[in-house]
Amino acid sequence: MDPESVERGLAGLVLTVVELLRQLMERQALRRVDEGGLSDDQVEQLGLTLMALEDRMAELREHFGLSEDDLNIDLGPLGPLLRRD
Repeated sequence: MDPESVERGLAGLVLTVVELLRQLMERQALRRVDEGGLSDDQVEQLGLTLMALEDRMAELREHFGLSEDDLNIDLGPLGPLLRRD
């Protein structure tokens, strides 16, 4: 095995888990916003934090030469792991 492909594969797996958690956090944040349980400042900070996390994920994908599709593991009959809106 080529060390570079091992590193890329491991990075892909880790980034897939991080992306899954990022999407779950984003959905939870949207639910909280919709329920009105956050102040305007909290909504603003939440939005900035989620945008920064998404930007950082894009940087990491680029660094390891991965696309968004590379992180979306096919679970066979269950479909893809990550939801794309």
